[in-house]
Amino acid sequence: MISLSRYERRRPAAILLATAVLAALPFAGDTARGEETVRQVLPGAPVAAAAPQTARAKAPDQTEIERFCSNIADAARDRRYALQAAELKQLQAGIDERMKALDAKKAEYETWLKRREVFLARAEDGVVQIYAGMKPDAAAERLAIVNADLAAAILMKLDSRKASVILNEMDQKAAATLTGIMASAARRVDPS
Repeated sequence: MISLSRYERRRPAAILLATAVLAALPFAGDTARGEETVRQVLPGAPVAAAAPQTARAKAPDQTEIERFCSNIADAARDRRYALQAAELKQLQAGIDERMKALDAKKAEYETWLKRREVFLARAEDGVVQIYAGMKPDAAAERLAIVNADLAAAILMKLDSRKASVILNEMDQKAAATLTGIMASAARRVDPS
């Protein structure tokens, strides 16, 4: 077996390094493409003057910026207005949908309220007719147990002779309470 020395084993790597350095040398001084060369600055050495800027790296002057902004100002304003108009149309469509739903609910509630009022009118008339057909002492006993407002409403719808007989048969406190409610309901002006 052939034994290679340390130097001989490193030789191919040294050759590759030397070849790479030699290949890079022609490009090191090339500044035509806007590349700057790297310079080593030693401590205490004078500072080298900055290289002039190339045409591509030059910042636009203020007048160019102002001209650009003034040229696109109308288009930008028109675009903003168009976006705002589109957003307003979308909001208006949402409001219209909600208004339709609200109108439908309102019509539904009005229909329900009319049916309720008709039912209550029929029920009240039926209840009044029931109490009108009862004997005064039995009606007085039942109305004393019922809610005072309801009892007063029933008595107000009864014939005045029948109502007076029923009130006469009632307990004094209950009759006084119902009379007070009926008197306040008969007022034209709200006392509160």
